[in-house]
Amino acid sequence: MSRLTGWWSGRGSAAKVELYTRWSFHFFLLIEIAAIGLVPVADSGYNPLVSPLGLALTLLVCVHSVLNAVLSSRALDWALDRRDRPVRLAAALILLTSGGSLTVLALRATDMLNSSVAAAVVTGLVTFTLGGLVLCARRPRRMLYVVPAAGLATGIAVVAMGIHPAEGLGYAVGIILGGGGLAAACGFSAWLMKIVWELERSRDVQARLAVAEERLRFGRDLHDILGRNLSVIALKSELAVQLARRERPEAVDQMIEVQRIARESQREVRDVVRGYREADLRVELEGARGVLDAAGIDCAVDTTGPVLPDEVQSALGWVVRETTTNVLRHGDARRCAIAVREEEGAVLLTVENDGAESPSGIGGGVGGRVGVGPGGAIGGGPGSGLAGLRERLAAVGGSLEAGPGDGGTFLVTARVPVPRTSGTPRTSGAPRTSGAPRTSGTPRTEVAG
Repeated sequence: MSRLTGWWSGRGSAAKVELYTRWSFHFFLLIEIAAIGLVPVADSGYNPLVSPLGLALTLLVCVHSVLNAVLSSRALDWALDRRDRPVRLAAALILLTSGGSLTVLALRATDMLNSSVAAAVVTGLVTFTLGGLVLCARRPRRMLYVVPAAGLATGIAVVAMGIHPAEGLGYAVGIILGGGGLAAACGFSAWLMKIVWELERSRDVQARLAVAEERLRFGRDLHDILGRNLSVIALKSELAVQLARRERPEAVDQMIEVQRIARESQREVRDVVRGYREADLRVELEGARGVLDAAGIDCAVDTTGPVLPDEVQSALGWVVRETTTNVLRHGDARRCAIAVREEEGAVLLTVENDGAESPSGIGGGVGGRVGVGPGGAIGGGPGSGLAGLRERLAAVGGSLEAGPGDGGTFLVTARVPVPRTSGTPRTSGAPRTSGAPRTSGTPRTEVAG
């Protein structure tokens, strides 16, 4: 079953919207043929001698529908900046529609076609043409102008053919009403597809900027530490060389000082890296809520539990970071609930959302793609994904489960045993049930470290 649905579930939100929009326009081809192309051959009031005319009109509608479908597809590509505007196809469609409509009106004026068939063919050709042409217009004002212009031109052509003006008014009204509705639907669909893709690109740019910002911060910290210490080491080494050349005993003291500074630099670098790779649970919970709220995902955070050791907070913080990354970049969630509570001598962290996810997608998979967690933290590569999270939790005696939850949700559960000691303070604070920003500066989440 997963193979049958993978072509759809494996796509992102923007790709799904584009696929749905394109197939909707392709479906117009069948609608045009069924609603208009079969009218000439299905009319029973004709003399059998003119049946070839009905077949010719049906062929005209079929060719027109195929050309309109190709134009719609190319126009959607142009709207997404993937190819040039299909001007030649639009011109060809206008010529085919104009020539076919004038031919049908001429046949109607000579009574070779009755009014119902002529009205169905002409109105249908012009209406579906308007749907394709509005996709080639960038400004909504031009989209609005093309509909009344087409209706007025058709009405004038009907009257010019010697047909009764009342019939020409009916053509104009039918084209304005039908063509206006179809043009509005096509224009809105193209606009919606374009906006969704822009949002998708904005999210990717935001993620890349967060990664770049985190790299700059890390590089700045290393520069501040190593730059100063290496400068001191260089100066003291040069001084030691000068003293050694003069056979002064102070050269040994200077080299001892260089050795001390080098070891101090190693310790400071380890502290920077340790702080970079460790995650604070309270910070990650607040960051997850802020990031998901900014992405339009309603995030509820509920925390009640004991004071946690630093290593437990770091492990659970990584779970929050990686799962939030997955919800933000790989899911279609509208709601996400994060809960931390004590249960049978253990701390239970649950992250549940209503988006379509897979366990292997957490943090980009095992050694997979890079993701950005709350506060610009980086996930991905070694140590991320399900395997990386399980390793981190196993180091503190914990476990991780991920899979479908109730009601079509996806649930990630991390359990870490925390032995209770007498007098251990408990966190307070009411559960947070909405993702609205707080107005108070006091953190709502109070899982202490």
